[in-house]
Amino acid sequence: MKSERRKASRRRPGAKALVAAVFIGAAGVCTPILTPAFAQVFSFSNVVVEGNQRVDAATILSYAGISRGAQVSAGALNDAYQRIMASGLFEAVEITPQGSTLRIAVREYPFVNLINFEGNRALKDEDLSKIIQSQARRAYSPSRAEADAAAIAEIYRVRGRIAATVEPKIIRRDGNRVDLVFEITEGKVVEIERLSFVGNRAFSDRRLRQVLETKQAGLLRQLIQRDTFVAERLEIDKQVLSDFYRSRGYIDFQVLDVSAEVSRERDATFVTFTIREGLSYDIGTVTTVSEVEGVNAAEFVAVQKIRSGQTWNPALIDNNITRMENLALRKGLNFVRVEPRLTRDDRNQRVNIEFAIVRGERVFVERIDIEGNATTLDQVVRRQFRSVEGDPFNPREIRQSAERIRALGFFSDAQVTTEPGSSADQVVVNVDVDEQPTGSLGLGLSYSVASGMGANISFSEANFLGRGQQIAFSLSTTSDNQNSAFSFTEPGLLGRDLRFSTGIFYRTSESDYSDYNTRNIGLNFGLAFPLTEESSLGLTWRLSQDKLYDVLSGSSEILQREQAQGKNGALITSALGYNYEFDNRITGLNPDAGFLFRFGQEFGGLGGDREFISSTVFAMGERRVLAGDVTLRAIVEGGYLHTLGDEPSRVLDRFSGRGKIRGFEPNGYGPRDLGADNEDALGGNAFAAMRLEAEFPLGLPEEYGILGGAFVDVGSVWSLDDNIGTALVDDGFKPRVAVGVSVLWNTPIGPLRFNFSKAVKKEDYDKEQNFDLTIQTTF
Repeated sequence: MKSERRKASRRRPGAKALVAAVFIGAAGVCTPILTPAFAQVFSFSNVVVEGNQRVDAATILSYAGISRGAQVSAGALNDAYQRIMASGLFEAVEITPQGSTLRIAVREYPFVNLINFEGNRALKDEDLSKIIQSQARRAYSPSRAEADAAAIAEIYRVRGRIAATVEPKIIRRDGNRVDLVFEITEGKVVEIERLSFVGNRAFSDRRLRQVLETKQAGLLRQLIQRDTFVAERLEIDKQVLSDFYRSRGYIDFQVLDVSAEVSRERDATFVTFTIREGLSYDIGTVTTVSEVEGVNAAEFVAVQKIRSGQTWNPALIDNNITRMENLALRKGLNFVRVEPRLTRDDRNQRVNIEFAIVRGERVFVERIDIEGNATTLDQVVRRQFRSVEGDPFNPREIRQSAERIRALGFFSDAQVTTEPGSSADQVVVNVDVDEQPTGSLGLGLSYSVASGMGANISFSEANFLGRGQQIAFSLSTTSDNQNSAFSFTEPGLLGRDLRFSTGIFYRTSESDYSDYNTRNIGLNFGLAFPLTEESSLGLTWRLSQDKLYDVLSGSSEILQREQAQGKNGALITSALGYNYEFDNRITGLNPDAGFLFRFGQEFGGLGGDREFISSTVFAMGERRVLAGDVTLRAIVEGGYLHTLGDEPSRVLDRFSGRGKIRGFEPNGYGPRDLGADNEDALGGNAFAAMRLEAEFPLGLPEEYGILGGAFVDVGSVWSLDDNIGTALVDDGFKPRVAVGVSVLWNTPIGPLRFNFSKAVKKEDYDKEQNFDLTIQTTF
């Protein structure tokens, strides 16, 4: 085919003669010269169609639109020619008046015998076939082939190959057939070699590059996709850059220009953002006034969470307006709006805010129309609205509903607009969505010094049957652990903001760090609901069978007795619990700091073999300092297990040192039976840990994705119910301290963390682990 293609030339359609010339010549033969006062008129008693093979004459005459015996002007003949050509079925058309006969001669486009792609390596033939309109066994159209070539080139451009060229060519075959060949020159991937900024003083280039969707080519540039140049992505980058600055008080921030220069070799792009930061403003005085008769402004001040001296953040203003308008709805004050009136104090770099409670327009929601959701049920979208048909219209609530719809993750795009309704006091809310795949299948690998190599497989569907329900299945295994689980979640139980979940699990452990094996199998149920914008409460119930078996000879008498409990070491646990969570990172009111707090308890004994109360607490605070280049983090957690029955706690119930502090092996510290041959780690009824760490740049090129870290960990595990009355079991509260440094490498195949640690306070029997490496990736 290639040798034949070299002989083939690019073909362009066209008539054999200009229709105007045909008309003039025909007029000269058939009729006398007309005077300027009269236009030439034809009348044909017969129409002859020639040259058609696949298209019948009646179809051609229908395109021409010329009736026998009717008077036809020269302009009408030209229109007939244009209509026949516009059908896209003919390569050439001639219309010739011959006395009372009109001769229409056509040459049909050849049929496409086959379509071939040559020169493509980055994209497969089947992928390219999906984006072209030309089809085999259909008429060939040059304009369609040109459009297909442009579509292929666009796909290459989006993938960073802006130098790619696509040329459609045809090879003539017998039987009025052609082979359509797209000759592709892919060119090299044009990566962003340098992403720089002009005009930034408050934040470094490194910090701003972390914000953008577009990324600079890194060390493993062949494995990353976001370092290719895509012009459309720059608009998103401009918006996120503006949001970044304005959330930190820079109310006058502007992106003045974005330039993208391609290297002479067309294999690299240099992108430069020219910005104007302006000055950072704080919030000055905050006042609230009421312009609605009978509404007390003091009641609205009580729900505000804004104070003078805070950094200006538009999200902070919107959050407080929402709080105040929600209060008005709870008080039955419809059509009450809160307007922020801002006054700039440029000398002190402050913005004074006056929240004005005003009477809004009396407008109601007539209906909510949803389009584009072929799979997702309307009710899934509707429950993201706090208002329904007939409720007072609140523009702010509609905007927030649009954000909730986008946050579902079911749609690639979601637009919520309003238009006037059937009357002046009615509006129609239009929701236009584009659905996207919501299921995923994952295959993964993991590694850690403690657990060794591991593999996992997972499947999840976030929008099961279009109902917004979630199902998930996972199976993972390492050298000493196997875990499998299935879960189902209904996020809107009974049409309310109430999340119901249920699941089953199966776990086994055969760890090298312990002298026994464990197995846990069970099911759980949960209900969770929000308390405020930043907090939630969940209720849980767990039913499980927990088995301790294969305790090695020479192990502690405590473990031997615990294995003898129940039937072959298996006990039934039935526990009812609750979990409270507060997370101010959800609202993003402080973009450089966040706080997470969790507290939960489980009460065992509602059936089953165990009676206990287990309490856990977790708190984490994080802040970026030094213009966001350094991250400081503090984590404090603890737990206590209190047994209620006659039987003491088991090692399956107690807390271990695994994952609590670095510098020690799993079960490397805590209560230990030093009188046993194996000197078993027994775990404890109580634990406490504090981890302080910092992450910072090392001065390496940012494209390497390597950061440094330093940490100090303090923790202890202690307390046993059964210590067999010997001093050889040490279960006292003895804090351990470890210090160390980390190297964090954010690679396209997954985050790697290298921890180098040293235990500076420990017991003689503790087992250290001075190096730890973790990696996890899913593909």
